[in-house]
Amino acid sequence: MKDLRAKSSTTPGVPGELLISHLLNTLQAVQQIRARVGDIPGMPTEFWTWAALAALLHDTGKLPDGFQRMIGNPPQQKQAVWGERHEVLSLGFVHQLLADLPAEHRDWVAAAVAGHHRSFTSGLEGSSKLPLLTQYGDDKAEDFAGKFTPADSEQLVDLMAWLHATGRRHGLPFPETAPRTDVRQLTDAAHQLFQNVMKRWEWPLPRGDASGVTAVLLLGAVTMADHLSSAHASLHTHHPLDRSYAAHLAERLATQGHTLRPQQHQAACTNGDLLLRSWTGSGKTEAVLLWAATQIDDLAARTNGNPRVFYLLPYLASINAMTGRLGEDLNSPDGIGVAHSRAASYHLARSLAEGCPDDDTDPVDAAGKAHSRAEATKNFRELLRVGTPYQLLRGALAGPAHSSILTDSANSIFILDELHAYDARRLGMILAIMSFWHRLGGRIAVLSATMPTVLADLVTRALDGRTALVEPPPENHAPIRHRLHIRQAHLTDEPSLDEIRQRLADGQSVLVVANNVRDAITLHQTLGPYCVELHGDDSAHLLHSRYRRMDRTAIESAVQERFASGRPRRPGLLIGTQALEVSLDLDLDACHTSAADLEALVQRFGRTNRLGTLAPAPVVVHQPAYSTRRGGGDDLWADGVYEAEPTLHGWDILTRHDGRTINEQVITGWLDEIYSSPWGREWAEKVNHHRHWFEQAFLEFLHPFDDRSDLAKTFDEQFDGTEAILSADRDQYKASLDQGADKTTGRLYADQYLIPLPGWCMGLGAYDKNLKVRIIDAEYDPRLGLQTVHRDVRHSYEPGEIL
Repeated sequence: MKDLRAKSSTTPGVPGELLISHLLNTLQAVQQIRARVGDIPGMPTEFWTWAALAALLHDTGKLPDGFQRMIGNPPQQKQAVWGERHEVLSLGFVHQLLADLPAEHRDWVAAAVAGHHRSFTSGLEGSSKLPLLTQYGDDKAEDFAGKFTPADSEQLVDLMAWLHATGRRHGLPFPETAPRTDVRQLTDAAHQLFQNVMKRWEWPLPRGDASGVTAVLLLGAVTMADHLSSAHASLHTHHPLDRSYAAHLAERLATQGHTLRPQQHQAACTNGDLLLRSWTGSGKTEAVLLWAATQIDDLAARTNGNPRVFYLLPYLASINAMTGRLGEDLNSPDGIGVAHSRAASYHLARSLAEGCPDDDTDPVDAAGKAHSRAEATKNFRELLRVGTPYQLLRGALAGPAHSSILTDSANSIFILDELHAYDARRLGMILAIMSFWHRLGGRIAVLSATMPTVLADLVTRALDGRTALVEPPPENHAPIRHRLHIRQAHLTDEPSLDEIRQRLADGQSVLVVANNVRDAITLHQTLGPYCVELHGDDSAHLLHSRYRRMDRTAIESAVQERFASGRPRRPGLLIGTQALEVSLDLDLDACHTSAADLEALVQRFGRTNRLGTLAPAPVVVHQPAYSTRRGGGDDLWADGVYEAEPTLHGWDILTRHDGRTINEQVITGWLDEIYSSPWGREWAEKVNHHRHWFEQAFLEFLHPFDDRSDLAKTFDEQFDGTEAILSADRDQYKASLDQGADKTTGRLYADQYLIPLPGWCMGLGAYDKNLKVRIIDAEYDPRLGLQTVHRDVRHSYEPGEIL
């Protein structure tokens, strides 16, 4: 038994991990997960016992000589492919060690063991990997005996004895004495239990059957434990957000001569789901953290767990900024996880930025450390994570790859900031998963400076009608930070340019937000030189979403240095697109923007006079140009980006208030007017449609062990996007791939050359199969970003067409 290995070695000359070590580590990982997740509402009382049994027994089918030789044990007898599924033979150990359990309990353990790598059935469009029922469904007991032998009988006896002793030591319901068995009895037992499992899960469950959710969460607990064991990772047990936060916040406010605001105190006293509507600068983040700390204590007492907190935002840059803020506010820079698709890139940028300009920071070594940190987060290490909803939505794909996301979300706390930023389709999907989290014991908070009534109602219905609305008391009025001005001229017209030039000449810092990249670049090329002439080389900046990662990081740092809120004001010019709406904590003197939907404009206004230290600052809204866009039919779009009808509704309201001061409380009423229109009612119907579609397609789990690759394709289509490198960067990209200790680290370091593009740009350039990246021939400037992509007219890219 001491010669049995679970995995091949990653180091030449060093044997792979012992099988018994991996099994014990996986059992201990399940115990850690149970201590973290706690008792899940709606799950059978035996749930965690089943998970522990499956963890201990999941890889016991690696006993046969064929598997051992496949992983190079012993090295001199290594063979290429064994061809069988070890998890199927593991069922023999389940059957014999759990013979005294009720058959239903044994079958639950068997399902989790058999399903921890491969689906049972093939799904609607077939599967790229052979499902277990297809591979073994017609086999007789004799076939199992032939496929899973030879195997060492003495090692079998020793392994069975070790499993029995280990299980008994950990309080698992094993018989008093270890089963006496031989290899043929083991394969026969595996065959019998396999038939039971396949018969149970071959056909869909009836609607409303809760067994599907139980199956998915049980599988998630086992696969999560398996991943933690394989990574030799441990879970954090000390929460960076604890009951001391309230005292530390009160102390910090006292040093500034302040106390908790009424809405912060009310949020801290709220037990249950929360809607928090409060203006910019009113302490929403602190309020929702106070609420979260209350939920942590309450859920821990109710579930015997250690609740996770997920702070969810729609944009990458705002995620990175929030991660840094929480690390500082909670004095836990290494206790905050980053859970988005570019998490490793975030940590790479951070590790490089923390080096002194004249030190010897090795970017390749930094890439390795960043990858390790991101992998740890991916393995669910941190108790407080900042990310996008999309990573958590992927849990709905279930199966061995994604079920653990759902298990980890049970009894968790979710903070959704800027929920208005999602379109109707994605908002519907998010509402569906919010409802699912709620059923699994989760607590949800939605916060916004301007939350229209229709959005509050949609959230409340998704959470079974039980939400507490917290906002400042009526006698507390939002500060008057802005004065609205309407201009009929487009943002790029000469009268608009002259007005901006005059502000720069007067020594102001001016924010200019265009709706598309083309306009932003044009404005920077026109106004930038004038600003530089007046105020110096570092006074004019451009930021949008089409930069190489390395260039965007440098630009964001320079922008923050010049215009960060709380710093002494300096004159200058910042031009950008939607990337500026929520990405950075900025404070400028004036804002000029193209008209867009009202919620986007509110975010843009919020970068002007953010701290309210000035008299009402001018926010100037310019008439957009309405046109159709590629593939969009006859529908009109503001500057090719924003849907025309809500933009026009907003424009009508804005023109009625031209010259007046405004605040978020007033704007909330404007939003209610827009969403009560026929367009708004149609929008709400679309949201509900997408919510119900996602619930039925993804969250009913009527076939929990089916291959869901067809759903994965459907899911990915909801979040289109791609990335590419410049043909001029190909050699540097290739060289970067070869740096670092492994391929993953090298690819992470090479990612600095990637430029994000919308999904329809998949047709641009050519995909390099060797480098595994799309390559485009384009005009690019580190200051201006991506401009024209060269290809035939039908597929050419123009900056005005994308965000």
